[in-house]
Amino acid sequence: MLIITGYVRVDPTDVAQFLADLSELAIASRKRPGNFAYDAGIEDPITGRLLISERWADQQALSAHLAAADTVAFVARWQGRMQGTVHKFDASNERGLMDR
Repeated sequence: MLIITGYVRVDPTDVAQFLADLSELAIASRKRPGNFAYDAGIEDPITGRLLISERWADQQALSAHLAAADTVAFVARWQGRMQGTVHKFDASNERGLMDR
């Protein structure tokens, strides 16, 4: 499994539109094969900082998502207006938070 997580920042005046656009993308992304989760949340509306969290079955599923027309269009629409650091992690041995 791959975990994608990090922060994105947009101009505070663009937060509502960014979230609206991202919400549309999230609805489609959650239906894609190999997607386990696709979420974002506002961490600081004053600075426009958002937390990004995704889980994908494997690189093939993530690559298909990144190549999808709606993902490409979203990135093109927001490129230059969003900044941040989002990383990809390989994960194994998934278990409950309180499990050892």
